[in-house]
Amino acid sequence: MDTSTLTYPIAAPPGFGEIFEVAPGVLWFRLKLPFQLNHVNIYLIEDDGGWMVLDTGLGTDDCRAGWDAIMNGPLKGQRLTTMLVTHFHPDHVGLAGWLAQSYGLKLAMPRTEYLYHLMAAHGRGDMYDTQHREFYRANGLAKETTDVVLGRGHNYLRLTTGVPASYDRIRHGDLRRAGGRDFRVLTGGGHALEQATLHQPSGKLFFAADQVIARISPNVSVHPVEPDENPLGVYLHDLASLRADVPEDVLVLPGHGLPFRGLHARIDELTEHHGIRCERIADGCRDRPLTAAELVPTLFDRALDAHQTGFAFGEVLAHLNYMEGRGELTRETGNDGVRRFRAT
Repeated sequence: MDTSTLTYPIAAPPGFGEIFEVAPGVLWFRLKLPFQLNHVNIYLIEDDGGWMVLDTGLGTDDCRAGWDAIMNGPLKGQRLTTMLVTHFHPDHVGLAGWLAQSYGLKLAMPRTEYLYHLMAAHGRGDMYDTQHREFYRANGLAKETTDVVLGRGHNYLRLTTGVPASYDRIRHGDLRRAGGRDFRVLTGGGHALEQATLHQPSGKLFFAADQVIARISPNVSVHPVEPDENPLGVYLHDLASLRADVPEDVLVLPGHGLPFRGLHARIDELTEHHGIRCERIADGCRDRPLTAAELVPTLFDRALDAHQTGFAFGEVLAHLNYMEGRGELTRETGNDGVRRFRAT
């Protein structure tokens, strides 16, 4: 995806165990992730006598060690005051319980994200197994890949350390005050359900979480718990709202990748990217109806392992639901109960 219109004020990220002042009163460091996307960005915002934590990292030994290296190194003797978690994905909420216990931190989080974390962490692994398997079968996914995708849910508890039993709910439009500065909460869907971002107008800062990232498109997927949901429509709508609400001249501080300038240009690129994907899907199923699983190679022309195929499948289905809702595709269910899509 072309990101040539973006500029990057900092050419390279901090090394693991290092911390940068990325803007006045804002510190940035990284924690290791055991995935192809091998890091998550953590930001500390200057607060009254300490630092507010924005996101936490995975509940893994590597991420705990990363926090220990920061708190016993560059921030030795300094205090953490509170934490704000943007959404329920484990690389963002994973150490919330550990940080709350270790440093006495209160948690602020959108309600939907907090409750979805509880469902993901504490629901029985077999609670919806039969129904979810049928969802994947009906959309053409192989049994072996389905086993891997369903196994990801069992991993959630192992990648998180829980959340405090009470929390401070944050809503779209709230003002959060830290260090004498106001940060406006803007929530958006698509990648998550009610992901929180923060806009600090006077400092021209925008903490984008995973809603807007420079070099990759955030995963936008349909999940079996909401099989007919339209997360891509929500995502595109909320990107347009973000473009209207946040000025172009902010420094974007994303959950992954490098900070950058060019928010509106990046939103335009992401919008165009999904439009191109819809065109490719329409071309792929113009001559004959295809399942979501059969359309995965249309959008992902590289070799995928079973784990990656699960994410790709959810993303394809998000485009199919979006296009069906717009009348660009029709759904056909065969005698085998498998759903196929045809371009109109």
